[in-house]
Amino acid sequence: MEKYIVTLDEGTTSARTLITNKKGKIISVAQSEFPQYFPKDGWVEHDANQIWNTQRSTITTALNKANIEGKQISAIGITNQRETAVIWNRETGVPIYNAIVWQDTRTAKWCESMKQEEVDMVKKKTGLIINPYFSATKVKWILDNVEGARELAKEGKLMFGTINTWLIYRLTGGEVFVTDHTNAQRTLMYNIHTNDWDDELLKLFDIPRSILPEIKSCSEEYGITYAGLINKQDLTQIPICSSIGDQQSALFGQLCVNDGESKITYGTGCFILMNTGEKRVMSSHGLLTTVAVAYNGKITYALEGSVMVAGSAIQWLRDNLRIVYNAVETEWYAGQVTDDRRIYVVPSFTGLGSPYWDAYSRGGIFGLDRGTKREHIVRATLEAIAYQANDVVRAMQKDIKAPLKILKVDGGASNNKFLMQFQADISQSKVVKPVNVETTAMGAAYLAGLSIGYWKDVEEIKKNYVEDFVLSPTIDEKKAAWLNKGWSTAVERTFSWLKDIE
Repeated sequence: MEKYIVTLDEGTTSARTLITNKKGKIISVAQSEFPQYFPKDGWVEHDANQIWNTQRSTITTALNKANIEGKQISAIGITNQRETAVIWNRETGVPIYNAIVWQDTRTAKWCESMKQEEVDMVKKKTGLIINPYFSATKVKWILDNVEGARELAKEGKLMFGTINTWLIYRLTGGEVFVTDHTNAQRTLMYNIHTNDWDDELLKLFDIPRSILPEIKSCSEEYGITYAGLINKQDLTQIPICSSIGDQQSALFGQLCVNDGESKITYGTGCFILMNTGEKRVMSSHGLLTTVAVAYNGKITYALEGSVMVAGSAIQWLRDNLRIVYNAVETEWYAGQVTDDRRIYVVPSFTGLGSPYWDAYSRGGIFGLDRGTKREHIVRATLEAIAYQANDVVRAMQKDIKAPLKILKVDGGASNNKFLMQFQADISQSKVVKPVNVETTAMGAAYLAGLSIGYWKDVEEIKKNYVEDFVLSPTIDEKKAAWLNKGWSTAVERTFSWLKDIE
């Protein structure tokens, strides 16, 4: 009987389940979207119960599609949208408020009120910056604004988790309350030097330690699923053997396991990570120092840049402007532009992430004239994804004082040949795409499999990696610099927009 690894890939807009075999081939996929809530400008929320129900339904669907039984599953791996914060009642298991999503900027003013010494302390201890993006200020907001939350916290009746913790809690029937180092570090409550929760940080954000989960590695057995998870007849209990933040999972799935190897994942946002080995490289160019993976008794680190809006800019073209009906059409429209108009779309709908960190920026379109058509705007929106990724690549190059010659790419938009070629051009780097672009899911699958000996080691996994295409720059450095200058000018004009119009 063939055995498989199941990965739960819980993203920002959808939950997916993928079933993988020993050759790293994906046998079955099930995906369902869940609702997004925008109660006020800059607020983004999810219903944690809807996430759980959606995720659970995809498990059953994926197994049924491939006609696989529970006893054929060797282990479950979990990868998730990071930073999104859920707080639930320890006694009932019911969330006390919606999950506040990583894109949410409601705590921007509080973040700005921090004294310089507090800002410096946070960066030194966490490798991150004080920003609404991370979990701590979201947790503080829930505790301060949900009636009775502070009292429940004092009585030890609340639990906080990022989505991985919430899923493990629900999968085990409320028996296991854990997180992993990659997710813990993104909360702003984790010290990257001690690799543990930090009392000084907790005091700063006024968060009691009692609500925090235990921190484990990314590759070990945390617990087993409750009987009847799959269906009432199948009472198989499956070990849960990996937990890792989505971007770190993609780094591992791309097998960027050596110092200096980097990847770009194009999803709802766009995330660029470079492995720095066991060195914690502290950025002086607006990047984050992050835990890459905790595996095999060792913690390794990465430099990271986070772009808030990438694939969601294409959704905006489709759902809001309605100038395309399908994301696939964007490549065709981009190819219809034959003139040299320099139109720039800056999709800072929820502010700018790395390397600018401006929560008050808002989107803009620059360079419009009477000859501008739909095709120009579609093309400029695609180009904006590559420009934003390149801003991070340039910052990384400054931090490590060396060029990034190869960029491994994955995620939905990596299938767009126009976008990938443009990325190679403006970054002046080779772009390498694997055949299997489900690298986020594969990272969690590999870590789960490694923990139980399904795969012997990383060397065995490397045999599964096959390149789809390699693209080299088709323009010279001078042309790339000219294009990048226009982009930089456009971005600068969106800075502090919300403040400046008051």
